[in-house]
Amino acid sequence: MQDISADQILSRLPARLKAARQRQGLSLEAVARLSGVSRSMVSQIERGESSPTVATLWNLTRALQVDFAGLLDVAQAPGIEVITAAQAPRVAGHGKGCQITILSPPEQAGRLEVYDIRLDAGGLLDSAPHGAGTREQVTVLEGSVEIRAGTETRQLEHNDTAHYRADQPHRIAAVNGPARVFLIVETP
Repeated sequence: MQDISADQILSRLPARLKAARQRQGLSLEAVARLSGVSRSMVSQIERGESSPTVATLWNLTRALQVDFAGLLDVAQAPGIEVITAAQAPRVAGHGKGCQITILSPPEQAGRLEVYDIRLDAGGLLDSAPHGAGTREQVTVLEGSVEIRAGTETRQLEHNDTAHYRADQPHRIAAVNGPARVFLIVETP
């Protein structure tokens, strides 16, 4: 599902309010009486000449017996969205001896990113500092890795998980053979 901007919502609002009022068979005066919003304000909102406050919109939706989603007819995302292995994007040219597959949906980029990283023996992924407050979580799925964040270093074995600040230089390196990790990057 694509995100709907506030401007898109506001552009839909006038027609949707008028349609909801007409479906109920209500006049502008009747909506004004039921909602406590003046007739002239209801008319201005329906013509797109005024944007309602949240309180005004709440009163209008109650009077028209529709909820916000119903009024705006915001499409619901499907219950299950699937990215097949063949569709999952791969990142090239980063690190040495590593294959990076992006598992998170594109709209999450820059907020919550999820990666499957496969490291060859001796493979490593060196990363420059990300934005302030960014954190990473690495879980080892296969093999063992060394995690370096700033000046600290830890070795992780199969099923171990590490959390660390990623707003400093950091590295994931395979130790004693190939490895595979699940990486989550959270950016505030």
